[in-house]
Amino acid sequence: MTFGYGVGLVCLILVILNFISVGIAIRRAKPRKTPLPPRPDAPPVSLVRPVCGIDNFCEETLGSSFRLDYPHYEVIFCVARASDPVVPIVERLIAAHPNVAARLIIGDEKVSANPKLNNCVRGWDAARYDWIILADSNVLMPRDYIQRLFASWGPKTGLVCSMPQGSHPKNIWAEFEIAFLNTYQARWQYAADGTGTGFAQGKNMLWRRDVLEAGGGIRALAAEIAEDAASTKVVRRAGLKINLVDSPFQQPLGRRTFQDVWHRQIRWARMRRKTFPAYYLPEILAGCATPALVGSYAADLIGWNVPLTAGLVLLSLYCAETILAFANKWYFSWRLPLLFLLRDLMQPAIYLDAWLMDDFVWRGTAMTVSEEEKPST
Repeated sequence: MTFGYGVGLVCLILVILNFISVGIAIRRAKPRKTPLPPRPDAPPVSLVRPVCGIDNFCEETLGSSFRLDYPHYEVIFCVARASDPVVPIVERLIAAHPNVAARLIIGDEKVSANPKLNNCVRGWDAARYDWIILADSNVLMPRDYIQRLFASWGPKTGLVCSMPQGSHPKNIWAEFEIAFLNTYQARWQYAADGTGTGFAQGKNMLWRRDVLEAGGGIRALAAEIAEDAASTKVVRRAGLKINLVDSPFQQPLGRRTFQDVWHRQIRWARMRRKTFPAYYLPEILAGCATPALVGSYAADLIGWNVPLTAGLVLLSLYCAETILAFANKWYFSWRLPLLFLLRDLMQPAIYLDAWLMDDFVWRGTAMTVSEEEKPST
């Protein structure tokens, strides 16, 4: 009986940690009521956007690059091949906005097995300014995008990032991806940031050129399979911090399939396990599945109703996630609590897969996190 209450205490601690992470995310990610104006001394910025293929909401996300309320910035689009179907879209957007300094660089430099990094290298080299933003093509940039990145830069900062906030789903599997991105992954990233152990997120990265150059330059990011993991290590070696923006930027999702979500989650999990194994090890404790299982075990030992106990644990955690979504005005539908449950049923399988498997395919490129075998570039 005493052991059962001890197990129950573990369950309670895990639930409280989840509540704390929700509280941190509510405080940090609350949307601003008014856009941030540019600072009077706003430095010029180079915005580098690698593109590959046509994403959902492609014209909206790439077009948002031209509508930023910022006095001095340039936009550099990078594409690996002239035959890529996104090229005409980029060229049309550039022609439609002659008031914004923008250009398209065709051809990558193969410095790694990571096609996104290869696509960014020439853009980084061509950037005119000392402040450089690397932003994925599927980010929907608000008008104060650059100001919000700068607002999180402090004296000890080496990099400012933003994770994606899933939005604009067009089917249930896009909502399923939101169940992972927003109230689960985003809140734990804010919790890590709040403890001073923030990690880079490659979706949006604001660099000061000298910080990355001191760490070996953009080509040094080839040291890891993921450029954000390499960025984290470069910044930490410099004795600097990685900060998150106070409210994440939207990634419109459109339509997804179950396979899309599954493959994305196992890809990210395998890369996290490879690049930061010590941090990945306790990740199984972060979701709702482990508290529910521990609570069920405690209930069985004590003699309580096991299904009722598991249900109450999950209900309390899902209510907290729901409050987080509403507090921050993130997308929410009546299906999301059911998708939270499906997500948590999948989490143990994703976690185990990451320890057992190394290979994955990203945008048609075969990649691996194995040291023994690297795909040809």
